[in-house]
Amino acid sequence: MMEQNYSIDEILSAVDEIHNKKKDDKNKVHTTSPLKKDYSDVPKHTLKLIEEAEETK
Repeated sequence: MMEQNYSIDEILSAVDEIHNKKKDDKNKVHTTSPLKKDYSDVPKHTLKLIEEAEETK
């Protein structure tokens, strides 16, 4: 295995990149959370059918 020497600035830069990547990954998880569905335009009898279908799953 080849031994490589890195400067302190290179190491700190790499650590910052990793830290920022973790923050970006966490933000992506939060933005992809399920959105609340708006059923206000759906007729009530259709909603009842949907609820019954979900119960039978």
